[in-house]
Amino acid sequence: MFKFMSKPKKAMVYTVLVLATVWMLIPFLWTLENAFKPSIKLFEPGAAIPFLQYQPTLEHWNFALFHQSVIKGLINSIVVSLGTTGIVLIIGTMAGYALARYRFSYVKNKDLTIFFLSQRVLPPVVVLIPFFIILMRINLVDTRLGLILVNVTFNLPFGILIMRSIFNEIPVAIEESAFVDGANDYQVFWRIALPLAKNGLLATALIVFAFSWNEALFALTLTGAKAQTLPVMILSARSTRGVRFGFAAVNTILAIGPPIILTIFLQSNLARGLTFGALKE
Repeated sequence: MFKFMSKPKKAMVYTVLVLATVWMLIPFLWTLENAFKPSIKLFEPGAAIPFLQYQPTLEHWNFALFHQSVIKGLINSIVVSLGTTGIVLIIGTMAGYALARYRFSYVKNKDLTIFFLSQRVLPPVVVLIPFFIILMRINLVDTRLGLILVNVTFNLPFGILIMRSIFNEIPVAIEESAFVDGANDYQVFWRIALPLAKNGLLATALIVFAFSWNEALFALTLTGAKAQTLPVMILSARSTRGVRFGFAAVNTILAIGPPIILTIFLQSNLARGLTFGALKE
């Protein structure tokens, strides 16, 4: 459609895209600026240009990177995100393959898919208190394992639905040829289906990792001093002396950095993985 637009319409589209990009970049630029701006200059009007109106400093970075709570939060975020991603990939891949290849007698595959999707549509705050009660009874409050299980609950539908679409796009004839050669279901799954779905696996892993890394609601309410993640550190930047904007800016950069870096390096695989199963259902 864009190719056949007139020049005024194309100019309008470009204008909207540029304005939207600038609007999205303003918070990131503000955060990046405050991460290097001296504390005394944070509230000074007009101090916006580095090296001209203020001298950049690493005082906020030194405070954050050597702060024990931030280090602990960073480690907790890594453990929780990687643990959640691993479990979702294992269960979601097998469930997605089952929905794509097998037919069940008591319930339709379409109904199962809608059920999994409904779990993601459910607002997390609705199950916040039940999750807290369950974790408290099994002694998993303020633990990494408890937070991993909660994150798996809300990210697993993504893994199942994406992998189901990926496996639906893979021609069944390839797997049937393997069956003719004597392969069983497990061999076909591990040696044929999974290698062909590697882009979908990378896309699923990146999405689940990003969601788990940036999750703040459950991390704030279900953890205490032991299992707090990095997003909780950002929320804790407010104290009796006010909001420590420099400290919050550094924590924000640390929080958004890994997903952005992974997306940059894996963007081609991410695009292929998300569009691989888009044409067939």
